[in-house]
Amino acid sequence: MFSLKIGYTTISYINNKVKTALITGITGQDGSYLAELLLKKGYDVWGTLRRHSTPQNQTARIDHIFSRLKLVYADLTDFSSLIQAIKKSQPDEIYNLAAQSHVRISFDQPVFTGNVTGLGTLNMLEAIRLINPKIKMYQASSSEMFGNSIDADGYQRETTPLIPVSPYGCAKVYSYNICNNYKNSYNMFISNGILFNHESPRRGINFVTNKVVKSAVDIKKGLIDTLPMGNLEATRDWGHAKDYVQAMWLMLQQDKPDNFVCATGISHSVGELIKYVFGKLGLDWSEYITQDEKFLRPEELTDLKGDSSKARKILGWKSEYTFETMLDEMIDFWLNER
Repeated sequence: MFSLKIGYTTISYINNKVKTALITGITGQDGSYLAELLLKKGYDVWGTLRRHSTPQNQTARIDHIFSRLKLVYADLTDFSSLIQAIKKSQPDEIYNLAAQSHVRISFDQPVFTGNVTGLGTLNMLEAIRLINPKIKMYQASSSEMFGNSIDADGYQRETTPLIPVSPYGCAKVYSYNICNNYKNSYNMFISNGILFNHESPRRGINFVTNKVVKSAVDIKKGLIDTLPMGNLEATRDWGHAKDYVQAMWLMLQQDKPDNFVCATGISHSVGELIKYVFGKLGLDWSEYITQDEKFLRPEELTDLKGDSSKARKILGWKSEYTFETMLDEMIDFWLNER
């Protein structure tokens, strides 16, 4: 593989042809940022779409680059559609980001979550094995796999036991293990990225960070009066999605596949998140926050904080955004949203 820089674009070649990537979940937060990154690197970028009853909303995150993408209908639960997507795109790299990714909702839809987030990965692996096992694959693993398993120093890393506490976490553990199995059994290039929480203005508004930011801005604008929340004590290691898609790409540029934790190494509670956002807007958070049991998980994951030493050493990766700069960007986005 070699790269050629033309202006602001670096064109990536493999065997004298432009590299091609297929992204499942391209319409999501991570998929949209990854597509931007790969386009800047000169990739031919393909993505999968599911049939949607409101297609005008489905591609909102990629509308600004829509004309530069090649999209194909496919679903992780539909094996034949994955076969067709791979045959059409002929990718050098596949980034498997698609999933039912909401942890709380996974308790309401555990079977669906297992089928998509767990068995969907197996469908993709088997499709790759049958068509072209030389395709490199990135699998979006999750810090939710750890559950409440924490090393003695308070961190989670690649060697920390996986003891998930949600259907989503369990499905991700299955995906993680089946990826390792296919890698070892069939000599395939498959890397798991164990990514801790990563956010942005493109995050779904039913995820806690964007829920808090958008709601706080709506309160500031006089559009709503209260913000119902669940557990304010849970702590998370929050970074920015832009940083984390860089790590995804780096994993597939290595000589051999491996698994990597990506995290900032700093955790904050949901309460701290609320206080920062409301404080930036000149609001007293205690006047607006209410507690609602429907936002509590049947089994709670209390603390997440990752050690990304391995990623820093081998990939040369580190997070650039801080907790504060990430939230500032999100606040500015919603303040200017019309």
